[in-house]
Amino acid sequence: MLADTHCHLDFNSFDEDREQVLARSWQAGLDKILNPGIDLSSSQAAVRLAEGHERVYAAIGVHPNEAHTWNDDSLARLRELADSPKVVAIGEIGLDYYRDRSPADLQKHILKEQLQLAVELNLPVIIHNRKATRDILEILGGWQVQLAEAGLPLAERPGVLHSYSDAEKPALQAIAKHFYIGLTGPVTFHNAPELQQVVILLPLDHVLVETDAPFLAPHPYRGRRNEPAYVRLVVEKIADLQQMDFSSVARITTANAARLFLW
Repeated sequence: MLADTHCHLDFNSFDEDREQVLARSWQAGLDKILNPGIDLSSSQAAVRLAEGHERVYAAIGVHPNEAHTWNDDSLARLRELADSPKVVAIGEIGLDYYRDRSPADLQKHILKEQLQLAVELNLPVIIHNRKATRDILEILGGWQVQLAEAGLPLAERPGVLHSYSDAEKPALQAIAKHFYIGLTGPVTFHNAPELQQVVILLPLDHVLVETDAPFLAPHPYRGRRNEPAYVRLVVEKIADLQQMDFSSVARITTANAARLFLW
């Protein structure tokens, strides 16, 4: 069994064939799919999609690129959405200094607000990071220490760094704080030797596999629309890099997802 722990099936890229995409996912051996929101409306759509499909789950949150949509009602609306038993995480949240669509101070503010919501709801977080590693590690590290000092179980399963693309050291620093590392299609790219070297060195018991569909399709589908069935190709590449068999990587990463999201 496989789990795609990050895709955006609520996006309009799937409006014409969403049910067929899901059918291909189950045929490819997937057991569970996690669909994070990027703002309040997509979080609502993610919950609605999850409630209509037994093996689809939702995460809710406001993405840093959507930070400008945050208002005084945002936390309350996220709390309401979290009433659904299909919500298993807060995300996609984080920092994005690459696209710079919202001021850094605002991004940090709503990240911290949503981290506190995660504590309140006892839900792990799904972290987006582009060109903000230092700030991400500082904020998340301090947050996880507070969880541990308070004796909260969430300290042992605080979340995942989604679609990891950084160096080995930050990954190991995050793992030391009990975070998981999410790997997506770029690990299969021919021009990604640095990322592949990082993957070789990662402890597999802290790795999740993701597609980020409709984005980041793995080789040989690069440049086309991605979909959850293609997560098999990410698992195959990890198995190749770590010199393991496919079934072992599938089993371990699927168990990691169950341990993090409690599904």
